[in-house]
Amino acid sequence: MKITLLPSAVSAGAGDRGYYLSSYLINDTIAIDAGGLGLLGGVDVQSRVEHIFLTHSHIDHIASLPIFLETVFQTRDRCVTLHASTDTLDCLRRDIFNDRVWPDFIAMSDRGLPFVKVETIQPDQTVEVAGLRLHPHAVDHVVPTLGYLIEAPGVTVAIPSDTGPTDDFWNTARGFPDLKAVFLEASFPNDMDGLAKISKHLTPNMFASELGKLNPHVQFIAVHIKPRFYDTVVSELGHLNLPNLRIGLPGESYDF
Repeated sequence: MKITLLPSAVSAGAGDRGYYLSSYLINDTIAIDAGGLGLLGGVDVQSRVEHIFLTHSHIDHIASLPIFLETVFQTRDRCVTLHASTDTLDCLRRDIFNDRVWPDFIAMSDRGLPFVKVETIQPDQTVEVAGLRLHPHAVDHVVPTLGYLIEAPGVTVAIPSDTGPTDDFWNTARGFPDLKAVFLEASFPNDMDGLAKISKHLTPNMFASELGKLNPHVQFIAVHIKPRFYDTVVSELGHLNLPNLRIGLPGESYDF
């Protein structure tokens, strides 16, 4: 399984390490979130993506979705499948594809124009696509949010998405003996603990507590670090001497 952290356009050419937008590309054909997906490479590269799984409705996770769908649009039956929860789809219909912010690609697809095929997903309901099994599970964020356990033969990788401290997701993750890695957020430095709790994100200290809920041999990759606080968060994570810790870099690919 290859997982690529997609860069944001503002950082793609500048060597910036910050997370402005959030999206992951799996085996070049499946995306988790679409923050920077519509800014990826050229049309040929974007056209390889067949499925998008959204975690939640916050703009850094869906920002370039309309642009992506317009870019890969073809006037034949084949189109991208968008997988999302009822809450997230409701937000997209009301607030994005509403014929004001953007044309209603969802309604247009229902009338026969193949912009996007929509599939509603439920927590704990496994979806099988492109040789992978994706297990969505609720996490603890300020809007309804799904994290994903992504399973291929012999390997499972977890992408919890934005979350505060949680137990249910890790309880489920422990049921996968071949869990190799977790892409876990570390948004704010420790002295912003109050903001992290209100916004349901993690600090390095909280990150360490979540790490302790899994087997110590699992690799943890720190992501979603706020650009303003990048150096502080990375330094604080380093001082914790956590086992199997890596700092995720936008544009980098990881093979498992």
